[in-house]
Amino acid sequence: MYIKFVAKKVAIALITLWVVMTLNFFIFRVLYGGDPTQTIIDPRFKDETRQALLQMWGLNQPLHIQYLIYLYNLLTWRYGNSFDASATPIAPEMLWRLRNTVILLGTATAGTISIGIPLGILAGARRGRKLDVTVIGIGLLTWGVPAFFIQLIWAAVFCVYLGWLPRAGIVSLPPPSDPYELAIDVLKHAISPIITLILAGFGSWAFYTRNLMVDALTEDYILTAKAKGLHERDILIKHAFRSILPPIVTMIALSIPGIVTGAIITESVFAWPGIGQWYIQALSQMNHPVTQAVLYNYAVLMIAANLVTDLAYGFLDPRIRVGVRR
Repeated sequence: MYIKFVAKKVAIALITLWVVMTLNFFIFRVLYGGDPTQTIIDPRFKDETRQALLQMWGLNQPLHIQYLIYLYNLLTWRYGNSFDASATPIAPEMLWRLRNTVILLGTATAGTISIGIPLGILAGARRGRKLDVTVIGIGLLTWGVPAFFIQLIWAAVFCVYLGWLPRAGIVSLPPPSDPYELAIDVLKHAISPIITLILAGFGSWAFYTRNLMVDALTEDYILTAKAKGLHERDILIKHAFRSILPPIVTMIALSIPGIVTGAIITESVFAWPGIGQWYIQALSQMNHPVTQAVLYNYAVLMIAANLVTDLAYGFLDPRIRVGVRR
């Protein structure tokens, strides 16, 4: 039965990915009136120059051939070439930008989760007390304020006025030649975007965990555990928190795709050369092979995260697999 469940979920995931890839291809044709070159080729170019550019980008082929080439480039992780005069290959450019984005958002996401979840557990366990009110107050303040506003204030105070941290970029120019000094320099540049992302994001994790904990602590099995005289810490961690792990694991899994798609506003504010900043540049320059590559990666990771979550739920809870019989 579980094999049928897995086969069904995998088939749905593959079909979904194909639909996303197809829409990702044709939507740009619709936006550009069927001719994606009208915004990237100067109309003053001679016909010979225009044809050479079309051949370089593979746009002189029939639409169905372009579609097959597009699918091949995505499925082999080559992505094709950028729509610029040099037709720069996308894969190498994406690789180093992806590294920068993962350093930034991977650290920020880990920090947000590791701070928000414990605070949510403590706040839920002390509902209505000072700790709960404090967590809610700070969380509402940082969560309700736009992230870019927090980042601009941080940059103005700590980077410009006090001068404690670099204002922008990923490394100083010229970069330090010593590997140790280079690592320290990158760390100094990463502190501001990482801390501001944590400040802007931990509140949502704290609220979500707190609400789950409040509901869990009212269940009968918690009252039974208290009646048995179990230690409060054991009740919180081994019983209440353990019971709310499935939705929290789901949230963590669904946050992973965002790590590789970049923080568009953050990377723009701090001039961090990552995927988000690159994506915005590609949109403004009508460089749709780059935008297609970024959206494809996000779709793959989001679909994979949902698939893994569904398979894990189906393995842990047989009741979820009942629908396969129908």
